[in-house]
Amino acid sequence: MTNYTTISGEQWDQISKKIYGDEHYAGKLMEANPDKIDIFQFDAGTVLQVPELDKEEDGFLPPWRQE
Repeated sequence: MTNYTTISGEQWDQISKKIYGDEHYAGKLMEANPDKIDIFQFDAGTVLQVPELDKEEDGFLPPWRQE
């Protein structure tokens, strides 16, 4: 797991797009940071935990096979 430090005004989906290349992984970021789940728009300097994607989640399989 790595860390990500937010920029003022960022939201979960924007961060997910920046880190993973897809905003659909925002839920994965939220699960890894339950203490920040109530934040909609971040201030600068908030440190988030960034989990690695599983092989099935990293784009090698089509969405219907990722279960």
